[in-house]
Amino acid sequence: MRHGDKVKNLGRKKAHRDALLSNLACQLIQHKRIVTTTAKAKALRVYVEPLITKGKDNTTHQRRVVFSYLQDKEAVKELFGSVAEKVAGRPGGYTRIIKLGFRPGDNADTAMIELVDFNEIYGKGKGEAKAAAKKTRRSGGAKKKAEAAGTEATATEEKAAE
Repeated sequence: MRHGDKVKNLGRKKAHRDALLSNLACQLIQHKRIVTTTAKAKALRVYVEPLITKGKDNTTHQRRVVFSYLQDKEAVKELFGSVAEKVAGRPGGYTRIIKLGFRPGDNADTAMIELVDFNEIYGKGKGEAKAAAKKTRRSGGAKKKAEAAGTEATATEEKAAE
């Protein structure tokens, strides 16, 4: 039984699974998007997102930690260079998984996993700057209701004055 076991084993032993995820992560960082099976994409997201978070802090220690996972100097350079520069303001959620359908050869469920900030279609428009995101979710509701009630009250007072 595997109660409470949250590791996606992908039908492989630990060493094989670590090598697979390391290679997939290197390819994702270098090419910004890859097509693989849905199960591998979901396992890769859990593997690569903490590495991208580590890439935002460009210190020697973080580079060594990331290199211990990736084992590819070019991927580490790319991660701490252009990828870290693009995701600097993002608090998480660096990857997106888009399901593509079934592979013709073996009918495997395929998906494309990509780095969110490198997609020009879904990203910010050219020359447009998105407004800064609010820090909390709760604070704005009462203000909007009070403002709406205040404008309605002034509108009724103006009608009464006429």
